[in-house]
Amino acid sequence: MGAALKQTDAGGQQMPRRKFLAWLSGVGLVGSTVAALFSTYFFMKPRATYGQPNRFRIGRPEDFPYGARVAIDSKRVCIVRDGGKIAAISTTCTHLGCIVAPSETGFQCPCHGSQFDVDGNVTGGPAPKPLAWFQVSLTPSGELEVDKDSEIQTGTYLNV
Repeated sequence: MGAALKQTDAGGQQMPRRKFLAWLSGVGLVGSTVAALFSTYFFMKPRATYGQPNRFRIGRPEDFPYGARVAIDSKRVCIVRDGGKIAAISTTCTHLGCIVAPSETGFQCPCHGSQFDVDGNVTGGPAPKPLAWFQVSLTPSGELEVDKDSEIQTGTYLNV
């Protein structure tokens, strides 16, 4: 019973228990180091998550009849056509970011009751500032393009 337990190595020779445990510990240590290096690499590697593009096409000017106010909820803009002029107004409430809905008097936030006039100016509620207006341009193909990275002055329309 006092004899050392013998393990067989790759060459078919017997390996003492102490040597086998040292070999096993070395393999575990190398494996742990490799796992730690991989996890550190994946932790440090930046994860680029891209949102929706901030420049997008919304259609042709004739798609928006005179006097129309068309909300595009997926893009969070409302397209306003006033005669031969078109504008894009943000539908993101300046209070807490809810999507505001067009109403007869302008825009209304369903979350906390902020109210905006037809130009996006605050008329009531907790919203601290007016809705943003975005740059609208006409592409060479004749389509309208909204650039949400380019805020413009309230009341600035694109003549079409």
